[in-house]
Amino acid sequence: MNLKSTQIGFAFFLCCTVMASGLIKSADAQAQQPNIVLIISDDQAWTDYSFMGHEEIDTPNLDKLAEQSVLFRRGHVPTALCRASLLTMITGRYAHQHGVTGNDPSPKYAKSGSELYRQRCDTLISFIGKLATIPKLLTAQGYACFQSGKWWEGGYQQGGFTAGMTRGFPEKGGRHGDDGLQIGRDGLQPVTDFIDKAVADKKPFFCWFAPIMPHTPHNPPPRFLDKRKDSGLSESIAKYHSMCEWFDESCGELIRYIDAKGIADNTLIVYVCDNGWIQNPNSRRYALRSKQTPYEGGVRTPIMFCWPGHLKPADRPELCSSIDLMPTILAAANVEIPSDLPGINLLPYMRDGKPIPREVIFGETFAHDIADIQNPEASLLFRWCIDGKWKLILTYDGEVNRHAATHPRTEKRPQLFDVISDPGETKNVAAEHPDVVAALVKKIGDWYPVTERKTMTKFE
Repeated sequence: MNLKSTQIGFAFFLCCTVMASGLIKSADAQAQQPNIVLIISDDQAWTDYSFMGHEEIDTPNLDKLAEQSVLFRRGHVPTALCRASLLTMITGRYAHQHGVTGNDPSPKYAKSGSELYRQRCDTLISFIGKLATIPKLLTAQGYACFQSGKWWEGGYQQGGFTAGMTRGFPEKGGRHGDDGLQIGRDGLQPVTDFIDKAVADKKPFFCWFAPIMPHTPHNPPPRFLDKRKDSGLSESIAKYHSMCEWFDESCGELIRYIDAKGIADNTLIVYVCDNGWIQNPNSRRYALRSKQTPYEGGVRTPIMFCWPGHLKPADRPELCSSIDLMPTILAAANVEIPSDLPGINLLPYMRDGKPIPREVIFGETFAHDIADIQNPEASLLFRWCIDGKWKLILTYDGEVNRHAATHPRTEKRPQLFDVISDPGETKNVAAEHPDVVAALVKKIGDWYPVTERKTMTKFE
């Protein structure tokens, strides 16, 4: 063989090697881009699952997911109100940082339906345009991103989704989801169609699955109510329990579809609830100390991460917060995490089983109606933290407007609870542990300094 033939042969070999290397790299990159499904319950107490110990509500599908997941039973959301909580999940920022602290502008300062009210709604929606979101960052890395269910921030495009169901404000029903609210209650076809297309296009995908379930209206199919005819439950509780089971059924349908498509091993399923709900036994409303409050009935939720072959199932004892979802999801997708996010990337600790290096989580409660859309403190009602077994709640004089009955600010002193031995927060032990209160007051102040609102305690 002459020199020229040898050179040509070597060049051909080198070319093939580079091509093969490129294919391997491409396959590795694809393996590092799992599909991600974020399942978000809407208005459900942390206790209201079989795997969390409820004796009447049956949740076989979520029970199975919990068995296959890294499960944080002591999960929490920082804000117990749906819009603020959902925006925290998708931006990785606390409500006082992203600016949407409540569901609506206060009608006290801008009459509902007026031009000023519409302008304030537009301003609130505009906040998400200034922030990185999970879909924006994933789309830049080749993901297809789909929105379904609850969504407040205008059309799905506002959040960076490539496709979705919600047209958004000012469209009819655009306040919190319009067409998106059909998902779960009226089948899953928009979601399954999206999954089919993403798989056919060989694109990794992110799916925001946030049915307005078990949220009101509590109108479950008869098959769930019929089994409770002789239960002795009040009508409102029987309906709520049935809604929890209907939601579980919808989750199971989605999970089974992912399995049937043969993509379960490369799909990370994350589960969380936007805020708690304790059903009032005598009405369709929720009871005190649940939604819109800093008590465990409002802010606690199981949080799960299921990724077969990548995360070994475990029942983790540590505290977890929905503020951690964004950095963890981005890490799983091999996407750079913004350096200023306050949450923790949980992925390394879930993989190696080591303790999460964090002692305390924080939260805040603002009024349902936003008194001043440029000043979160105007509507601040509570700040709180949990450190180990201790939970401290501080009360503030922010303006409530509507829904005042849901905010039990009758206790203006610091409220300290041992939430391990007293998860129902029945005994305020602040007077017995002034040193603990003082230490936690400082931690809360260091986390979110308040400059204008006055605490209703003597400790600040």
